[in-house]
Formats: sequence, C-alpha cells, structure tokens
Amino acid sequence: MRRCVEIAKKAIGCTSPNPMVGCVIVKDGVVVGEGFHPKAGQPHAEVFALRDAGDLAENATAYVSLEPCNHYGRTPPCTEALIRAKVKRVVVGMVDPNPIVASKVGVEEELCKKLNEAYIHRMLTGKPFVTLRYSLSVNGQLSHQLGEGAKVAGGYYSKLLQEYDGIIYSSTSITGKSVPTSQESQAKQPLHIIIATSPNSSVQLPHFSSDAASQVIVFAEKDVVTDPEMGIETVILEKLQLNAILDHCVQRGLCSVLIDLHGSFGDLKELLEDGVDNGLLQKVVMELLPFWDEGKETLTLKNLEKQVLKFEKSHPETSGESIVVFGYF
Repeated sequence: MRRCVEIAKKAIGCTSPNPMVGCVIVKDGVVVGEGFHPKAGQPHAEVFALRDAGDLAENATAYVSLEPCNHYGRTPPCTEALIRAKVKRVVVGMVDPNPIVASKVGVEEELCKKLNEAYIHRMLTGKPFVTLRYSLSVNGQLSHQLGEGAKVAGGYYSKLLQEYDGIIYSSTSITGKSVPTSQESQAKQPLHIIIATSPNSSVQLPHFSSDAASQVIVFAEKDVVTDPEMGIETVILEKLQLNAILDHCVQRGLCSVLIDLHGSFGDLKELLEDGVDNGLLQKVVMELLPFWDEGKETLTLKNLEKQVLKFEKSHPETSGESIVVFGYF
C-alpha cells in the first residue's frame, strides 16, 4: 500500500478535482503491474495497472490507495475492469468519501488520507482545503524572504505551488514583481488569486502573457484598473470575505487553496481574521528562517490576541538552513 501512495504522488498537482490514486497488482508475492491516475479525464490507476499486468492479473491481488469507483463518470467503473481481469482480491487503502462510492473498509487509512486531504475535505464540506503559508525570522517577524533552495525544483515552496490549485496573494506583495511559479518538472501552474483592498483604483501587476493571464484573477470591493491588454478577470464583491472567495474557487473546480503571506499581511489581514473566526483554514506551513530581522510586523491578528490556537499533527522538516513546520488547525 505504501508503494501505491508512492507512485500516486507522481501526479501531484495534475489530478484535481480528482484524487491521486496508485494501484499495485501482486501475484504469488511478485509485483506484476503498477499504475497511477495521471490526470482528470484519463483512465484511473487500476486501468493502467491492469494494462501493465496483462494476463498475469488473473487470480492476483490488487492493492489500491483509494476504493475503486463503481459508477460511470468521465471513465467506466474500475470495479468492472477488475472483475473482467479476474482479479481475485482487492485491498483498499481508504474508503472513498464520495457517497456514491463509499463502503466501510480500508487499510493504511491515515497514509492514504494524507495523500488526498484536499479531495476528501472538498467532498465532505463542499469547500476547498485552505492552507496558510508564511515565513518568520527567529525573532518572530514576518519576512518576505524564502530560505535557500525553497523556490528551486525540489524545494518546499516550489512543491507547494505544484500541489495547490490556487494561490491567494495580497496585491501589495507582488507589485513590480513576478508571480511565483513552481519549478517542478511538468508542473501545472496554480490559479493566481490577487486580493486588492487598496483605496487606489489601479492595481500594479506584473506583465502576463495571454496564456498566463488566463490563470490570474483579481478580487476587489470596487472597480480596479488593470492592463486591458492582458485581459485579466476581475471579480467585484460587496465585501471581501474568504467564504465568498472560496465559493468562487469551488465554481472553478478548485480543491485546494494556499494563502501565501510575503513580508506583511497587506490586503489579507481581514481575510485571514474572517477565515480563522469561521474555521475556514485547515493547515499551516511556517518557515523559520535562520536570521534576526528588525521588521515592522509580527504575525498577530487582532481577533486572536486573547485566543490560543492549538495545532494538531504538527511536524518539522529541514529546508536548507531553515526549518519548515507543518500543522493542522
């Protein structure tokens, strides 16, 4: 089952709104076929594994990280493919939270759930899975910097940009700068969601090509001016609230959203306070940088000054000289 999860991760950032799934077929103690779901609309992991195994799938055991689908969608049911191949036994990593699929059995559930935490959250709540990311100096100041190696291929930040469907930024954090992109091989770049609360009607954005501009959206409370040649979509809301923005993300098919702080809250402070107060944040990624910074802003939200938030399942990882802490609200 751990091998199923390992090969499923080859499709990180490519399967949304579908889950990542891996399948391994074993016969007489020998792996005879492997496969993973590469992209929404393409065959599922079981189909690729059965193709790999060929006739050896008969009387074999299929290990699948997520319960095989038993309904018609973009592709036929995987249960039928397994039956036609005369697979003797199927071992499931976790049950599918989709009510038209779900049964009651699962092996290595925690490992398999972590693989598809965004898909599971959206299926159960109807909302995207939301993560807050920020960098702190050792004296607790918000920093615009990222640690050495974080942005290059294999770095934690590059992998985050590959993993999430959408990234929320403050318009003030990208003025005159390029929008971050994942450097992972063949990464599908996320939707860039820019929040603009400035009293100025003009939003200074980096120049985007026509293809890149289609992956940018600006949310504001009043009409804002962007470069008309780029054709960037603008959404005007009566009040900028995280819940309304997430509803728009759902309409666009997003399963996961990363709120990315760079150096200050900028346009995001009220949005974050709203998100924390209403339980809309699920995860946090905090990078502790190896230096002292006399910055002007610490990570304090006025609504939380007397409230202690407890994080669960937190664990640290090293990234160059930095420490990156992952935890759950």
